[in-house]
Amino acid sequence: MLKTKSSDDKLDTLLSRSVVPIIDLAHCGIEEVPVKSVVNRVGHQLKKALSEKGMALLVNHGISDEKLKTAWDHLDDFVDLPPDVKQHYIRTDGDKHGYVSRGQDRYAGKPGAPELRHAFNICTLNAQNLPEEPLPGFADHISTLATDFKALASFILQSLAVSLDIPTTFFLEKHSHMLSGDHDNMTSLRMLYYPPIVDDEPGQNDSIRGRCLYSYQRCLSNQPDFRPENNPRDEAELNELDGPNGQVFEHKLGNGAVITCPPHVDYGTFTLLAQDSEGGLEVKLPGSEKWHRVGHLPGSILVNCGQILNTWTQDRYPALQHRVVVPEQESVRSRGRHSIALFCHPDNITMISPSDLPNPDAAQDVCLKQRKKSFKAAKERVYNAYQLIQKKFRDTYSNNNHS
Repeated sequence: MLKTKSSDDKLDTLLSRSVVPIIDLAHCGIEEVPVKSVVNRVGHQLKKALSEKGMALLVNHGISDEKLKTAWDHLDDFVDLPPDVKQHYIRTDGDKHGYVSRGQDRYAGKPGAPELRHAFNICTLNAQNLPEEPLPGFADHISTLATDFKALASFILQSLAVSLDIPTTFFLEKHSHMLSGDHDNMTSLRMLYYPPIVDDEPGQNDSIRGRCLYSYQRCLSNQPDFRPENNPRDEAELNELDGPNGQVFEHKLGNGAVITCPPHVDYGTFTLLAQDSEGGLEVKLPGSEKWHRVGHLPGSILVNCGQILNTWTQDRYPALQHRVVVPEQESVRSRGRHSIALFCHPDNITMISPSDLPNPDAAQDVCLKQRKKSFKAAKERVYNAYQLIQKKFRDTYSNNNHS
């Protein structure tokens, strides 16, 4: 276990109330050929967890705490490099791979407002695309870690298939280009470092007002410079949005400053999230309108459903609505925090059709209802994974323009 102090002792969280499903992968999560019985058991557990909660915590998943800590240490070392060295690894337009610096201006809504976290996006397993000369060991370690997350995602894809009573290779075949770097799949691994928040730092609250600092997906108020002709470059960019009708979702610090992060769902199949400490993640459980703090279980990895999986399963596995607030506890805000998220997406050309999966409810319908349902499904357009992301991107842009 990571030797990290937990703030959950004083927090009312879903974890402290034993509401979050915890699934033991029996150290098989990153095996090339996982034990079939474990895949099957996890599949049945995921069926209950994802249908009822939209998420689960994975333990004994096979990615060691030490490997995660080393990755975060490498990220810290990278952040400490001189600006002219980091500049060589900055993410460029048209590419989602690379470093996104703290203070990098990217949005027209609030010119000059700095980003308050550091991120490094990995979209390929090729270590040649990672910094090695300035940081010996960085490229090999991060590439190995990305390979582990890809293997864990593959394990979950097989268990998801079991949970839905379809062949175990069904989802694997539709996610075969994860982290290939060939632009055929939008899966990405994002490493993040959030520096400590100092509430009384002069001018600090002005620059962070309206911003979410503690999020594994960057969220901003103020409308970003989304353009319909531009392609979304990663999962995080699709979630940097205002709330409905332009409203700002607020959370007050102890001194009255306001930090915001709009709720959102992830757009892919699912997300895997590893954190080194409590970070203020809150969720709305399926069927509930109340926000709940999740809590932090050292050494675990959170899996939550995305919108594509929700579409595929005809709402049986709801996409989890979540947001991240700056925790009230000064001891939490005043320390730096790290996280790693894998945003799992199908290959771009994969057709996302609910008719691909068996629907157990359909067998109970009368023939007339079945015919009506089939007729309705026939009229609905089926999109591939890339088109769904593009469609969501355009809809979001349009909604924000008319809010």
